[in-house]
Amino acid sequence: MALYNQLPVYKASYDLLVELFRFVKDFSREYKFTLGESIKKEAIDMIKNIYRANSSRAKETLIQDARENVETIRLYVRLCKDLRQINLEKFVCLNEYIESISKQLTAWQKSSS
Repeated sequence: MALYNQLPVYKASYDLLVELFRFVKDFSREYKFTLGESIKKEAIDMIKNIYRANSSRAKETLIQDARENVETIRLYVRLCKDLRQINLEKFVCLNEYIESISKQLTAWQKSSS
């Protein structure tokens, strides 16, 4: 078992979390404490699920939970773009992180089953 903080998927997830915290602070007040907090919570839950999957024998359910977190974050980021809380450049950047994490989790899930 690798150390969780050395996993590429963990590193990518942490980088996404940092970016999400950076851009949520610039939300308008209307969305900062609703949508913004939901995005941050979902990203933290995703990282917790990755940690749990790495330290568990029954990985499949936890990896699936992390994949669901990723898809929820993808939805929230798209909503942020549509509500004009982030620009197109930031949207593309965040989606690159999301896509990378999604692919890594899918590969991990396939290899563990």
